[in-house]
Amino acid sequence: MSALTTYPHLRFALIGNEYQARKSVAIQRILDFLSARGARVSIDRTYYDFLTHDRQMEIKCDEVFDGYNFDADFVISLGGDGTFLKAAERVGSRGTPILGVNMGRLGFLADVLPSEIDTALNEIYEQRYRLESHAVIKIEVEGETLSGSPYALNDIAVLKRDNASMISVRCSIDGKFLVNYQADGLVVATPTGSTAYSLSNGGPIILPTARNLCLSAVAPHSLNMRPIVINDDSVIDLEVESRNHNFLVAIDGRSETLREGTKMRILRAPYQVNIVKQQSTHYFSTLREKLMWGADQR
Repeated sequence: MSALTTYPHLRFALIGNEYQARKSVAIQRILDFLSARGARVSIDRTYYDFLTHDRQMEIKCDEVFDGYNFDADFVISLGGDGTFLKAAERVGSRGTPILGVNMGRLGFLADVLPSEIDTALNEIYEQRYRLESHAVIKIEVEGETLSGSPYALNDIAVLKRDNASMISVRCSIDGKFLVNYQADGLVVATPTGSTAYSLSNGGPIILPTARNLCLSAVAPHSLNMRPIVINDDSVIDLEVESRNHNFLVAIDGRSETLREGTKMRILRAPYQVNIVKQQSTHYFSTLREKLMWGADQR
């Protein structure tokens, strides 16, 4: 493009992983790219402090924000899938598209590699990117208050606490009794979360665009207990019995303690998370690379 090229005035909010120093390398490349196009850039304060104090980097941006207090056309998540989940939680119902940049291994959510940063950002400016809408689920708790967000992009898990014995999870779907799970826990996963904790518990891989949820027991005490896939407009009611008289609920990995007998309801959230995908990125190719399908291990 010529020096006279005009670019659309876009606003970007950057949220990064402050625990892995090597992942901060891409930030300068991104800032240089956006600066050359006159973008307005806001950076999460925790990440900004990490870059300027811990990494001793000179970072120029238009604004430093705290928590949910940002306004942007796009959010860039710098880190792994865990960082992406935190970014998605902070975007919430605003629907701001999120671009996931991963400086480590290829991720399902953060799937833009360092070598692809310029290409991915160019596609945004040229409006050639794809937007994938991913379902979100939420948990409602009767008689207790959750300290964090009740929304999850990946999964909501009910788990035994510490070294306690197994728990019993009474589960009903749309008001109809399903089963009492005798297990270390139960995972309710979205299609996005089907390749996360659910997969390690024997759950199936579900395409991100499918309208399903999957229930998978964690270390079930019955050999014939298998995962079940249901429609994502179903309402899941859970109640836990525990010898420890309390248990954990993990919402995209954020754990909270609840009392035995607490009634919980899990259902689809009224919004979706929009993920920016490159034109060259395809879910099946990510599956092959991430899960090493077809690789000869001999």
